[in-house]
This record gives sequence, structure tokens and C-alpha cells, in this order.
Amino acid sequence: MRDIVVFTGSAHPALARLICDELGIEVSPSETSRFSNDCLQAQLLANCRQRDVYIVQPLVPPTQEHLMELLLMIDAAKGASAAQITAVIPHFAYARSDKKDASRISLGGRLVADMLVAAGADRILTMTLHSPQVHGFFSVPVDHLTALGVLADHYRGRDLSDSIVVSPDLGNAKTATQFARLLGLPVAAGSKRRLADDKVVIDAIVGDVAGKRAIVLDDEIATGGSIVELMAKLAEEGCHEASVACTHGLFTGNAVARLGEHPMITEVVTTDTVPAPGDWHSLVVRSVSQLFAEAIRRIHEGESVSSLFDGVDPTHAPPQPSLFERAQLATSRGR
Repeated sequence: MRDIVVFTGSAHPALARLICDELGIEVSPSETSRFSNDCLQAQLLANCRQRDVYIVQPLVPPTQEHLMELLLMIDAAKGASAAQITAVIPHFAYARSDKKDASRISLGGRLVADMLVAAGADRILTMTLHSPQVHGFFSVPVDHLTALGVLADHYRGRDLSDSIVVSPDLGNAKTATQFARLLGLPVAAGSKRRLADDKVVIDAIVGDVAGKRAIVLDDEIATGGSIVELMAKLAEEGCHEASVACTHGLFTGNAVARLGEHPMITEVVTTDTVPAPGDWHSLVVRSVSQLFAEAIRRIHEGESVSSLFDGVDPTHAPPQPSLFERAQLATSRGR
């Protein structure tokens, strides 16, 4: 590990320390300062020459500040003659800006990808992109990790005989199906329409949830509006209890109060890709530091990263009816 150098930005130093603990190394020091004109400056305080450099920085609020800090740190490593620079971005916020769904709208995901490469990043290491096609926005290699196995471990060993995995929308249904197969459970999904960034409507539930306990799986929870809307629809369909799981628990605005005080939600399970809010007794945080550390080790040693998830591959899990088969069944029953 002597040729690996890990730096952290100010977004989530706790995760960087956990990753380094797994690698058996120290986080290398760096300093970010602000000029009187509000411009940032980053300085790396450890030797990078011909080293394998990793910079840990999820893009969390204030997102633009953390993005700029990451770009400056990458530029500093490039100027310091690093052999390879990997931007470790556990949460890539701009993955939500992935398509032109209105006239004259920007594609933030592609723009930020170009900026990272222009700054000097040779590789990107990230987890659970909101839109998988964002992977293709980068002109450098991207190692895309998944937290499905980490989240599934939370539920293994429980009595899941009356449980069902529920996706808040059809776009996330494929991932929810993979998760359901890992646990040997059926799957359902909401039919969601987004009216605004913080306002959604769920018209129906595809799948039979009556009398069952839901395990709601989402990739990211920000304000919690989609989850609250889903709870209302699940209650209408006869489901009165839910555990909520997500990879990126941003919990912005009044999300903590919304979800923490909801009578249907028994717990919220997330990972530490982003800093977790404090004083939330029903929040369970699972660490992904071991996954990132092992991915870094494999990248450094030229080994396969995808084989990390051989045990999470849904093709090795018990077969279950697909969402479309369940939709056909629901239609035949008049749902």
C-alpha cells in the first residue's frame, strides 16, 4: 500500500478515514482555503509524484462548493506528477441531470463528467448512479459499485415470510427486482409521475401488497416526498408497515421529520456514502467503506473490480416472478 495516497475533501472525511483504516494507511493531509474574493484554493500536503492518488469526495450539499474543491484537488495532484488520479465520488449528485426532457435544458451529468476529466482525473470510482447511462458520459474508466449486498445483509436472518420489496417507481424496478431476488421475495412498484423536483404523484401500485410488510428500496432519498406519497398508496392497498432502504440518504429539508415520525415507517436503512444526520433513533447506517477500500486495492493492483459482486449477482439468487409477470397477474385480477 506504500504507493497509494488517499486524500479527502471536506464533504465526508469520516468515510475517507474508514476507507483508509481498511487499507491500513493514513489519510494524507490537504488544505482547502478561501481567498477574500471567495475563490477556493486546494493544496495537497503529501508527496504525489508517481504515486497512485485517490481523492474521496461525495457531491453533497453544498454541492457546488464540494465539486469545485474536488476539481481543484484533482488539478493539484496532476500538477504534482501523480501517476494515476482516481476521483472517488460515492455519491455523484449530477447523475440526476442525464437527459433533455425540456427545451434548452442543460445536461449537468455530462458537463460535470467533462470537467472532472479536464481537471485531470484518470478514473472515476462511484456507487449507485441515479441514472446508469451517466456511466457513458465519462471518457475515462468508471468503476460503478453497488450497495445492494450491503443493504440486503441488513435483512438477512429476519423472518421475511410476509414481506415484499417495493420500488417507488418503475424506473427503479429492475434494481428492486435484483434486490428482491437476493432476499427471495416478490417485488412490486409504484407508478410515479414527477410534477416538480419536490412533488410527485403515485397513481397505482403494480403488484399485490395487501397484508404484507413492505421493504421500500430507492437509490436516493432527498426530501422524502416520494416515500411519503408511496406510503399513502401502500396504505390504500392494504399494506400498513414499511422498512425504507436507500443507498444515498441525503435527507434534505424536513425529510428527517417526515420519515422519522411517519406511523407506517418502522426504520430507515441507508449507507454512509453521504454524512448521516444525527439524533434519529430509527435510522440504521451501513458502511460501504470496506467495498470502496477493496475496490481501491484492486484498481491499484490491476485486479477485477466487478468480481467484488459475484455473490450479489442476481443470476445466482432464487428465481422470482418478474415485475412484468406480476403486472400481468394484477391486470388479470382487475387491479
